[in-house]
Amino acid sequence: MAPWLQLLSLLGLLPGAAAAPAQPRAASAQAWVPPSPELRAPALFALEMFNRGRAAGTRVVLGTVRGRVHRAGQGSLYSLEATLMEPPCNDPTVCQLPVSKKTLLCSFEVLDELGKHVLLRKDCGLVDTKVPGAERAQAAGEPKSAFTQGSGTISSLSQPRLDNRNETFSPVFSLLNEDPLPQDLAVKMASIFRNFVITYNRTYESKEEAQWRLSVFVHNMVRAQKIQALDQGTAQYGVTKFSDLTEEEFRTTYLNPLLREPGKKMKQAKSVGDLAPPEWDWRSKGAVTKVKDQGMCGSCWAFSVTGNVEGQWFLNQGTLLSLSEQELLDCDKIDKACMGGLPSSAYSAIKNLGGLETEDDYSYRGHMQACNFSPEKAKVYINDSVELSQNEQKLAAWLAKRGPISVAINAFGMQFYRHGISRPLRPLCSPWLIDHAVLLVGYGNRSDVPFWAIKNSWGTDWGEKGYYYLHRGSGACGVNTMASSAVVD
Repeated sequence: MAPWLQLLSLLGLLPGAAAAPAQPRAASAQAWVPPSPELRAPALFALEMFNRGRAAGTRVVLGTVRGRVHRAGQGSLYSLEATLMEPPCNDPTVCQLPVSKKTLLCSFEVLDELGKHVLLRKDCGLVDTKVPGAERAQAAGEPKSAFTQGSGTISSLSQPRLDNRNETFSPVFSLLNEDPLPQDLAVKMASIFRNFVITYNRTYESKEEAQWRLSVFVHNMVRAQKIQALDQGTAQYGVTKFSDLTEEEFRTTYLNPLLREPGKKMKQAKSVGDLAPPEWDWRSKGAVTKVKDQGMCGSCWAFSVTGNVEGQWFLNQGTLLSLSEQELLDCDKIDKACMGGLPSSAYSAIKNLGGLETEDDYSYRGHMQACNFSPEKAKVYINDSVELSQNEQKLAAWLAKRGPISVAINAFGMQFYRHGISRPLRPLCSPWLIDHAVLLVGYGNRSDVPFWAIKNSWGTDWGEKGYYYLHRGSGACGVNTMASSAVVD
């Protein structure tokens, strides 16, 4: 393994490297459920995909399975955690000495739509059988370090309010290893968590659930500190409204793994030249609507596309209208509503439907409903869509002349992003693992650090009043790999 990969693995920042604390068996909509007939079909499909290409004597068998399901429309997204048993190596033509069989711990994401399964993610590692009750992979490489006093974002937080509910927020801090946090830091983290609960109006079903969310919160603060230490930009990471969610919950609820699938091929946009003004911001020129909130729905693709169409209509027709994302969730039969979609398919849907209604006429609900589109109410139409250059200088020139651009990025670190210009290490934010669609609305420099100004769809209580700033010129997080725009004549 390359030295930098070893470093990232030790820090627990490679995909699947640092699991969140195991969730207690609590009766809630998001809780892990015991193996059930409902999980059998997706688990067997994941097993089949894992064994594909393996010789008969090397195929694994399924052990325990647990997971959760997120339903949207006519489909279901399964997040599974399964143990797989590898057979011992007894074939003298393959290995010289017999070895004991190995147990793997795997995380799978399986999409099931109308009985057809698709494997979206697979992460596996060896189970450490030397640790009593261990269910984590040896490959996890989880660190022993926790917070130190006065570190980064945490020390800059305002002091949270205290209350007398100590029994609910008692220390649950043996998180990443057998080493607990120092008592004074444990008390401070419990206090910060209380403030988080008050600020974001969190309620939990039971004391057990609250304690588990506290442990997830502390785990996330450690993770945010690591992301902070490795960021090459000016971004600050810390407490956000997503800080009590595990990485898996955040990814399956708010992100869009379907962006990694090849979409409809669009024709290439005509170049506008390489000369771009030193800075540009369509927000100050009236081409951008207010920041919206997709809620607990993986509909970022719809918000990215409507934001682009809003800008194109403004530039070509002179009127800024807030357009309906819900129409796309309900009426775009190619994309998957809250389970994800592709901008290229959304453009086709708008064109084939005959336009978009406004937000006022077709308001957002955050889940798929029956299509209620009325051509008579359509206020905006598009003629076509185009794919843009991956050259960031050309993207900037196109944006300044033609309007906001729909793009897709790897959302690494965004769960904990607060403000500043983000520039994660490339191995952490691979351009080939894009999972979130957003809108480029401008660009510029802050203290000689070039940035893209990005309109997100997680509400104004996230980031810089709903905006994300990402390093420009380095292909950061794949920002230049899926740039597109509608065409309005």
